[in-house]
Amino acid sequence: MNDVIPYGAYIVIAGMCVITATLRFSGYWLMSNVTLTPRVVGALEALPGSAVSAVVLPLAINDGLAATLAVIFTAGLMFVLRQELIALFCGVAFAAALRALGL
Repeated sequence: MNDVIPYGAYIVIAGMCVITATLRFSGYWLMSNVTLTPRVVGALEALPGSAVSAVVLPLAINDGLAATLAVIFTAGLMFVLRQELIALFCGVAFAAALRALGL
Protein backbone atom coordinates (compact mmCIF):
# COMPACT_ATOMS: atom_id res chain seq x y z
CA MET A 1 0.00 0.00 0.00
CA ASN A 2 0.91 3.65 0.18
CA ASP A 3 3.42 4.69 2.86
CA VAL A 4 1.98 8.19 3.25
CA ILE A 5 -1.64 7.14 3.85
CA PRO A 6 -1.71 3.43 4.63
CA TYR A 7 -5.46 3.07 4.19
CA GLY A 8 -5.89 5.69 1.47
CA ALA A 9 -7.85 3.47 -0.92
CA TYR A 10 -10.28 2.45 1.81
CA ILE A 11 -10.77 6.06 2.84
CA VAL A 12 -11.53 7.06 -0.76
CA ILE A 13 -13.99 4.15 -1.20
CA ALA A 14 -15.76 5.01 2.07
CA GLY A 15 -15.92 8.67 1.08
CA MET A 16 -17.43 7.84 -2.29
CA CYS A 17 -20.02 5.60 -0.58
CA VAL A 18 -21.02 8.49 1.68
CA ILE A 19 -21.20 10.91 -1.26
CA THR A 20 -23.26 8.50 -3.38
CA ALA A 21 -25.72 7.79 -0.55
CA THR A 22 -26.01 11.52 0.21
CA LEU A 23 -26.77 12.36 -3.42
CA ARG A 24 -29.37 9.61 -3.72
CA PHE A 25 -31.19 10.47 -0.50
CA SER A 26 -31.04 14.20 -1.16
CA GLY A 27 -32.76 13.60 -4.50
CA TYR A 28 -35.64 11.85 -2.76
CA TRP A 29 -35.79 14.59 -0.16
CA LEU A 30 -35.77 17.37 -2.77
CA MET A 31 -38.47 15.69 -4.87
CA SER A 32 -40.67 15.28 -1.78
CA ASN A 33 -40.75 19.10 -1.61
CA VAL A 34 -41.67 19.58 -5.29
CA THR A 35 -45.28 19.93 -6.39
CA LEU A 36 -45.83 17.48 -9.22
CA THR A 37 -47.52 19.57 -11.85
CA PRO A 38 -48.35 18.02 -15.22
CA ARG A 39 -45.26 19.70 -16.67
CA VAL A 40 -42.96 18.18 -14.01
CA VAL A 41 -44.57 14.74 -14.45
CA GLY A 42 -44.05 14.99 -18.21
CA ALA A 43 -40.39 15.90 -17.75
CA LEU A 44 -39.85 13.00 -15.33
CA GLU A 45 -41.53 10.57 -17.72
CA ALA A 46 -39.29 11.72 -20.57
CA LEU A 47 -36.03 11.17 -18.65
CA PRO A 48 -35.59 7.40 -19.28
CA GLY A 49 -36.04 7.78 -23.03
CA SER A 50 -33.68 10.73 -23.24
CA ALA A 51 -31.05 8.89 -21.19
CA VAL A 52 -31.25 5.84 -23.47
CA SER A 53 -31.05 7.93 -26.61
CA ALA A 54 -28.11 9.90 -25.21
CA VAL A 55 -26.21 6.64 -24.72
CA VAL A 56 -27.38 4.55 -27.69
CA LEU A 57 -27.54 7.01 -30.57
CA PRO A 58 -23.88 8.13 -30.46
CA LEU A 59 -22.83 4.47 -30.37
CA ALA A 60 -25.05 3.67 -33.33
CA ILE A 61 -23.69 6.59 -35.34
CA ASN A 62 -20.04 5.89 -34.52
CA ASP A 63 -20.18 2.09 -34.96
CA GLY A 64 -21.43 2.13 -38.52
CA LEU A 65 -24.24 0.61 -40.52
CA ALA A 66 -24.68 -2.60 -38.51
CA ALA A 67 -25.17 -0.73 -35.24
CA THR A 68 -27.55 1.78 -36.81
CA LEU A 69 -29.65 -0.98 -38.37
CA ALA A 70 -29.68 -2.89 -35.09
CA VAL A 71 -30.90 0.20 -33.19
CA ILE A 72 -33.66 0.79 -35.74
CA PHE A 73 -34.63 -2.90 -35.64
CA THR A 74 -34.70 -2.91 -31.83
CA ALA A 75 -36.75 0.30 -31.64
CA GLY A 76 -39.27 -1.10 -34.11
CA LEU A 77 -39.48 -4.35 -32.21
CA MET A 78 -40.01 -2.49 -28.93
CA PHE A 79 -42.82 -0.52 -30.56
CA VAL A 80 -44.52 -3.66 -31.88
CA LEU A 81 -43.99 -6.07 -28.97
CA ARG A 82 -44.04 -3.66 -26.01
CA GLN A 83 -41.54 -6.02 -24.36
CA GLU A 84 -38.22 -4.25 -23.87
CA LEU A 85 -36.17 -7.22 -22.71
CA ILE A 86 -37.21 -9.43 -25.63
CA ALA A 87 -36.62 -6.59 -28.08
CA LEU A 88 -33.16 -5.90 -26.66
CA PHE A 89 -32.22 -9.58 -26.84
CA CYS A 90 -33.40 -9.77 -30.46
CA GLY A 91 -31.60 -6.50 -31.26
CA VAL A 92 -28.30 -7.81 -29.91
CA ALA A 93 -28.78 -11.04 -31.89
CA PHE A 94 -29.57 -8.99 -35.00
CA ALA A 95 -26.45 -6.86 -34.52
CA ALA A 96 -24.35 -10.01 -34.06
CA ALA A 97 -25.81 -11.52 -37.23
CA LEU A 98 -25.06 -8.34 -39.19
CA ARG A 99 -21.49 -8.32 -37.87
CA ALA A 100 -21.12 -12.00 -38.81
CA LEU A 101 -22.28 -11.15 -42.33
CA GLY A 102 -19.55 -8.53 -42.56
CA LEU A 103 -21.49 -5.30 -42.11
